[in-house]
Amino acid sequence: MKILSNKDNLQVLHEDNHIIVVNKRVGDIVQGDKTGDKPLSDVVKEYIKAKYNKPGDVFLGVIHRLDRPTTGIVVFARTSKALTRMNELFSNRETQKTYWAVVKNKPLESKAKLVHFLKRNEKNNTSKAHLKEVPDSKMASLDYTIIKELQNYTGLEINLHTGRHHQIRAQLSAIGSPIKGDLKYGADRSNPDGGIHLHARKLVFTHPVSKENIVIIAPTPDETIWNAL
Repeated sequence: MKILSNKDNLQVLHEDNHIIVVNKRVGDIVQGDKTGDKPLSDVVKEYIKAKYNKPGDVFLGVIHRLDRPTTGIVVFARTSKALTRMNELFSNRETQKTYWAVVKNKPLESKAKLVHFLKRNEKNNTSKAHLKEVPDSKMASLDYTIIKELQNYTGLEINLHTGRHHQIRAQLSAIGSPIKGDLKYGADRSNPDGGIHLHARKLVFTHPVSKENIVIIAPTPDETIWNAL
C-alpha cells in the first residue's frame, strides 16, 4: 500500500488517472458545508495540482461521504467518466464495504445480522432504529462479528448491506452497544479528539475504467485502542 503525504498530512491509499482514494482523519469533512471549514475535497485538489503541476482548476468528483467524526476510506473521481461509473457502483450497491468499530458494551452474540427500520430526524441530524417498519422509515441491514475483546471495550467488524444515514451508529446503539465516543447515540463520554471509534476499513470494487478488482484497506488511526485491535 502506497501512503504519500503532503502539508495537510493527506494519506493517499490508491491513485491512478481516474480515481484517488484517501484515508480520512477525525474531523475532516468530505465536502464543504455551512461550517466553512476546509473540506477534504479541496485538500485532495491541492495535492493533485501540486504533484502534477496542473494549471487552472483541478477536476475532482465527490462520490460518497463519511461522517465527520469517523475515519477511513474515501474515494474521489479524477475524471467525469469515473465519477459517473463510480456513482452507479455505489448507488447499485456493487461495492463491498467493511467497517471496524469499538463499542463499550459487548453485544450478546459474537456474530449476528441486524435488520432495523431507520427513521431520520432532520432537525437533530440523527436516525432512530425501529424493529418494525414505521412511517417514512427505510430498511437497514448489516452483519457484525466480534474481532477482539479488550479490557473495557469490544472490537467489531461490520459489513454493510445497505447504506443508510448513520446506519452503523444507530443500529449498534439499538442493541445496547453504542460506539465509543458517540454521544449522539448513547456513549457515556466523548473522545478527546471529538471523534468516534468507527473506521471505514476496507472497500472492494471494480475499477470504473480498467475493470480490475480493486481492494483498499485503510490503516486505523495511530491511537491506543485502535492499535490494540
